[in-house]
Amino acid sequence: MKVLIISASPHKEKSQTLLLAKEVLRGCGDQVESEVIHLSDHRIGFCRHCEACHIKILKCPIKDDVTAILAKMLDADGLIVASPNYINQVTALMKALFDRSSHFIHCKRLLGKYIAGVVSSGSGRDKTVLDYIEYYGHTCGAQYAGGVSSGVPVSDGKKKEAFDLGKALSSTIKDKRVFPDQIKAIETAKAHFRVVMEKRKDEWLEEYQYWKAKGWL
Repeated sequence: MKVLIISASPHKEKSQTLLLAKEVLRGCGDQVESEVIHLSDHRIGFCRHCEACHIKILKCPIKDDVTAILAKMLDADGLIVASPNYINQVTALMKALFDRSSHFIHCKRLLGKYIAGVVSSGSGRDKTVLDYIEYYGHTCGAQYAGGVSSGVPVSDGKKKEAFDLGKALSSTIKDKRVFPDQIKAIETAKAHFRVVMEKRKDEWLEEYQYWKAKGWL
């Protein structure tokens, strides 16, 4: 089982966000192959909406680190998406990464994978940010195993909550658990893009072929 932490805190190893995310990872158990990506260590440009990644899958004219990060996301079974809460939203770096993954949205590339959300803030009022992480997962086809948020500093009680979330994430991945309401939302989104793919089939060449290969058209 591979679990990838994507951390959007500029404080990296010193951050309360990562502390909480690592408790989730610890709850996943000893048999997990894991990696931490600190987005602040990487060059992440803004999406230009050029549609190049739809014409030729994951090909982007922006020469930065995003394609390599997206490849690691595709290789993982579970994603721990961790961000501080900046004005009721993930950080700009995390949002920039999400924007650059629009191919994932078009082709539901995270189907079969699971996401857990981790958020920290001064207030601890982070539900809207966790909801957004869940929404992002669904748009890409992933099911949401749950989330944990905390004011800072992180308390022992919140560490325990994060550890328990890790156990739930691990068992969900192992059992390939299905959340019917989430699958319904994912399928509704897929139905929308089925129409779009048919309309754009002469432009979005490789994405259209991906849909055909999956038997979705």
